[in-house]
Amino acid sequence: IGVALGAFRIVTGTPLHWYIISGYVVVIIQTAFAPRLIVPLAYDSGGVTTSTVTVPLVAALGLGLAETIPGRSPILDGFGLIAFASLFPMMAVMAYAQIGEWRAKRIKQPNNH
Repeated sequence: IGVALGAFRIVTGTPLHWYIISGYVVVIIQTAFAPRLIVPLAYDSGGVTTSTVTVPLVAALGLGLAETIPGRSPILDGFGLIAFASLFPMMAVMAYAQIGEWRAKRIKQPNNH
């Protein structure tokens, strides 16, 4: 999802900082409400995206896409996909934990019918 959003940003030409700032705001809010034990795992899952295979592949995708879109500069628009690729695993892991915690609380509540 992160790479797709980054590719959308390159195609539309919207500023990178809009997406990055809003993504980090979501991560900070999720950090405040996520179960404490899952937060380190979520942040580690964001770091896993910077592997020796992912970075060159995603960077090449961004640079190639920015080069082929008329009016886009590979130097300005081709970067930022790695940041997107790192944000979304963190969001997904924390969201999964939050949904799991919510469902567990819901099961424990007595029926009020």
